[in-house]
Amino acid sequence: MQTVRHSEHTLRTALISKNPALVSQYEKLDAGEKRLMDKAFRPDSDLFGPITLHSQSDWITSHPEAPQDFEEFFNDPYRKTPSPQKHSIYIQCIGLLGNTRSISEEYVKWLKGYCEAFFYGLTVKLLEPVPVSATRCSFRINDNTQNLQIHAGQILKFLKKKKPEDAFCVVGITMIDLYPRDSWNFVFGQASLTDGVGIFSFARYGSDFYSSHYEGKLKKLQKKSSSDYSVFDNYYVPEVTSVLLLRSCKTLTHEIGHIFGLRHCQWLACLMQGSNHLEEADQRPLDLCPICLRKLQSAIGFHLKDRYKLACFWCVPFDKHGLTFMTIFIKWNISVG
Repeated sequence: MQTVRHSEHTLRTALISKNPALVSQYEKLDAGEKRLMDKAFRPDSDLFGPITLHSQSDWITSHPEAPQDFEEFFNDPYRKTPSPQKHSIYIQCIGLLGNTRSISEEYVKWLKGYCEAFFYGLTVKLLEPVPVSATRCSFRINDNTQNLQIHAGQILKFLKKKKPEDAFCVVGITMIDLYPRDSWNFVFGQASLTDGVGIFSFARYGSDFYSSHYEGKLKKLQKKSSSDYSVFDNYYVPEVTSVLLLRSCKTLTHEIGHIFGLRHCQWLACLMQGSNHLEEADQRPLDLCPICLRKLQSAIGFHLKDRYKLACFWCVPFDKHGLTFMTIFIKWNISVG
């Protein structure tokens, strides 16, 4: 196990900047917000800890990246920013997310509510669910896991065509596994930051996916024609549990964060940390570190107290899994606001 620690000076600069204009912007935050943000570089902080690496296969070790501080984010000419005309996040469900239509609808409504809290100030809207056949995407059976997979890149093209005029971004979600190209085994998700679209799969977040008893395995794909999508009529959908919901919330907000221009965090334990495997993703906190939080706040313009009051409601079910990080964080923030 290895801990990634930065000096107080490094973290302060990453959060506040040395640019006088950005320093002045930071000083205009109210006292409660600054008190919370300042926890980023307090060694005794009980809210924001350093990044812990558990194995050589963890993201930071295997994918070296240049860290992105607030100043670099703020000055990025290519990042997308919401506007009064482009102020909505759209969620497009592809196929069922639950064993029944009602379970699927409740699941999507929960994701919508969580996104409304996380990206407070933006409108989150649901597009009418569509079957896989509507996307006209390619599909296959994975040679290793014998489960159905759909082509991520082709779904991005479908989402781009459906993007409403007021959309900041459109994100597709599905319980079917994804692959980006024939040579790849799978991918959790894929996005086009330029087009403001993304597709993310929660298929591998079910507790039984890697089990020898996984019910979604298929021995052979019987396809009458390129337009035959009948194999998806009764495809296997895992049980929706609080753990699956938690993982889905993390993935969805992490990937939408990328569409905002937030890169993988290398400063503190943070939702925007990269992850190479499910165990690493599970270790990420539910929320952003102060450096990434300031990035998102500058893009949307929310007040922290308003954001966390709403987020508190959507995080209550996760506490029974020992994930008290965000609850403590929220209570502390409201008390000083």
